[in-house]
Amino acid sequence: MNPENWPQVREIYEEGIATKMATFETSAGTWEKWDQGHLADPRLVMTEGDVLLGWAALSPVSGRCVYGGVAEVSVYIRSSAKGRGIGTRLLEELIRQSDESGIWTLQAGIFADNHPSIKLHEKVGFRIVGTREKLGQLDGVWRDIVLMERRSDVVGV
Repeated sequence: MNPENWPQVREIYEEGIATKMATFETSAGTWEKWDQGHLADPRLVMTEGDVLLGWAALSPVSGRCVYGGVAEVSVYIRSSAKGRGIGTRLLEELIRQSDESGIWTLQAGIFADNHPSIKLHEKVGFRIVGTREKLGQLDGVWRDIVLMERRSDVVGV
């Protein structure tokens, strides 16, 4: 992923925001804000010709150095491209590259009623750690978040 991808990355992100199933965010913001909130590597996109079908990236979970090997996963798929295995391929490559980067734990916070995303993460080796009840409100409605994690089988073993 690079800044030139941002218009399509933002478009896909905004599709996810509009579902009210993907994030507490209510707008995609600017490239600069997004760039500052995510690790430089890995950042992945999957394309078909000139059309970006999906993207995946990591965010730090904390600024404390002890958590330097722990990152939060974001994966978003264009609505017209869902059901084609793109999420699985993006997450598998994100896992491979995060291992190479020395990341030992990937975590994901997923709305409890977003069953497709939970199943996708389980498919690539994430496990449910627990549910954070009423973690935040979206449009005045309290939402539960399922916390999932995947420990590397090569880093920190």
